[in-house]
Amino acid sequence: MKTMKLEIVTPDGLIYDGDVKMVTLPGKEGEFGVLPDHASLVSLLDTGVITVETASNKEFMVAINNGYVKVNENKVSCIVDGAVLISDEEGELAERMEEAKKLLRSAQTSDVAIATAVGKVESIKKS
Repeated sequence: MKTMKLEIVTPDGLIYDGDVKMVTLPGKEGEFGVLPDHASLVSLLDTGVITVETASNKEFMVAINNGYVKVNENKVSCIVDGAVLISDEEGELAERMEEAKKLLRSAQTSDVAIATAVGKVESIKKS
């Protein structure tokens, strides 16, 4: 299957840089997915969770508070104000989930967006 490059960057540095099969983003107008060869676009991102499926079929999430994304056929660049990578590979899942919930709750956005994003983060424990 084709892949594309994904990079997620905050003012503090790079959160993720790698090849992915698919990414789902929390856009200002609603959640949307991006696959390789997607049409070019630039969009604002809202408080929420970026869901990523890597080239090796692993899935992880990144909680963000806001930013924007630039998409072209083979690259997705997310520039966000704050982000927390949520992955159980490092054995720190509980700590990262708490960091993510704190970041999401501190966002200056609607209560609905915050509640939806926190719900997504909390659903990781159940899966």
